[in-house]
Amino acid sequence: MNIILLGPPGAGKGTQARFLVEERGMVQLSTGDMLRAAKASGTEMGRIVADVMDRGGLVTDEIVIGLIREQLETVKANGFIFDGFPRTLAQADALADLLAEKGETLDAVIELEVNDEVLVDRIVGRAAEAAAAGQPVRADDNAESMKVRLMEYYKKTSPLIGYYYAKGQLTKVDGLGEIADVKAAIAGVLG
Repeated sequence: MNIILLGPPGAGKGTQARFLVEERGMVQLSTGDMLRAAKASGTEMGRIVADVMDRGGLVTDEIVIGLIREQLETVKANGFIFDGFPRTLAQADALADLLAEKGETLDAVIELEVNDEVLVDRIVGRAAEAAAAGQPVRADDNAESMKVRLMEYYKKTSPLIGYYYAKGQLTKVDGLGEIADVKAAIAGVLG
């Protein structure tokens, strides 16, 4: 089973993906994690990624698709969770082509729906709790950075909601419920 978790930053995609990894044996394909691993690997692809990232550039869709292709070909799993990819309609088309080429399907696209104001409050609260506990706080876990991240999400990624809805693949889940309730709702979608 291959799925995409959609939703703005802080919606809980990473938390829910961890449950799917632990309980279903799926593999989370996080674009950021794959890029960092490639950069550290010393492979040809890793050198390309390192060069782009060291120059402060954006890694091309072709490179990201190449990394995903590598994972699909080499990692044995009970399915993949695409996390942070696709981010654009062009990437969604590229992913569809890649899955078709590999004889794979996209079984579900789950949008974690959230209210922006509540989400910003959640992130700011998470940062305050971490600081109070003496834990590291992400530099972008503040109201202003979160609003910028949300704007970027709505500009580039939110069109995917309509794209997957039109394909009959989108299911919406309340992302602001209790973690266990969100987990149960996703389990209900996946069966």
